[in-house]
Amino acid sequence: MINDARRRFLRTLAVAGLAPLSACRLSRHAAGKARVVVVGGGFGGATFAKTLRFLDPDLRIALIEPKNAYMTCPGSNWLFAGQSTPTALQVDYQALSQRYNIDVVQDRAKYIDSSRRRLHLAGGTDLAYDRLLLAPGIAFDWEAIAGYDVNAAARFPHAWQAGPQTQLLLRQMQAMPDGGVLLIAAPPDPYRCPPGPYERASMMAHWLKRHKPRSKILILDPKRSFSKQALFEAGWRRHYGYGTAHSLIEWHSLADNPIVRLDAVGKTVVTEFGDRFSGHVLNIIPPQTAGRLALESGLTDASGWCPVLPATSQSPLDPFIHVIGDAAQLAPIPKSAFAANSAAKTCALAVTALLNDREPGEAGWLNICYSLVAPDHGISIAGVYRLDSSGRIAAVPGAGGVSDSHLPDAAEREALYAKNAYRSLIADSFG
Repeated sequence: MINDARRRFLRTLAVAGLAPLSACRLSRHAAGKARVVVVGGGFGGATFAKTLRFLDPDLRIALIEPKNAYMTCPGSNWLFAGQSTPTALQVDYQALSQRYNIDVVQDRAKYIDSSRRRLHLAGGTDLAYDRLLLAPGIAFDWEAIAGYDVNAAARFPHAWQAGPQTQLLLRQMQAMPDGGVLLIAAPPDPYRCPPGPYERASMMAHWLKRHKPRSKILILDPKRSFSKQALFEAGWRRHYGYGTAHSLIEWHSLADNPIVRLDAVGKTVVTEFGDRFSGHVLNIIPPQTAGRLALESGLTDASGWCPVLPATSQSPLDPFIHVIGDAAQLAPIPKSAFAANSAAKTCALAVTALLNDREPGEAGWLNICYSLVAPDHGISIAGVYRLDSSGRIAAVPGAGGVSDSHLPDAAEREALYAKNAYRSLIADSFG
């Protein structure tokens, strides 16, 4: 069964232009089975481990992940509109373990001994590696907003790592009085899922329109513009009265006057110039960095993210460590689950080549990001990326784009595509 699946998968990679099939017919390791250790079981880490198994059945692959299942961030905003459930958004690692012979270790990576190429786990064991793949996700800059820290987040949830925080924010929204204000403090660039705060506002507005129609969602944004803004605003006008006195959603740019402090007692955020914004529910999404292990291992730069060599995702600080997913600097590719899935496949091809003393092939990346403005109104943005003549990642001209809102039934079809794309991404990464 795995051989048939492997052949289908390699054909998919070939059609996507990530590598020719001939580049995947690799020799076995002369010195025995190499070991690749993967840290992080999100879309990047899971896809990398699965792809690596297809590309080289002889490798020893270990995936380190403290959770036995987790709620996906993609789709988690749909909870606020009653369009999904926590159970429906959960994935596990049974297929990776049982179907693809990946050693899934339920533990937390503690620190990296790069001189000996060993990863130490919180449970007390350590693993040697020939290549280490880090997909540690994000961490939060708790010093960016005075008064907002881990403890404050238990009362004013960010809900930017799906799970208990998402469910807490959902309960707070549902308990808010009709006529109340729900305040969303969006994060500065770069951050996980650029359209996320605006899809969240859309899904909340859909629920409030039916259950608490006198309420308002106030988005305070440190940016001058945001992802898919024209498409979101058109949808908000269509569904939520955007731009009128009775709009369910208001968006305010605070690019020159950012939020600097939380007054927890007053449920108020305070800007640099002293302006105050209060709400019955505060959803504060703080600035983000690469995940804890990357930070503590010295693999980040002054930006807080991990620089990488684009073609292979190798860290310039350690050629035996590769970083993918939200933690990596792969701009202009956005930090999305689909992009992490694509980068994982490109990185797996490069790692397989390097382990077999081959030159990695041409790198390429894809991204498509769907958002729901309402349950029957979807929008999307897509991009295709290659290395330019200077070795930097660049969008392929004419290969991407956004939803064409002029087509008949476009919004309804895009909503259907969004839900199907989510299911396909789950199956491709974890199934």
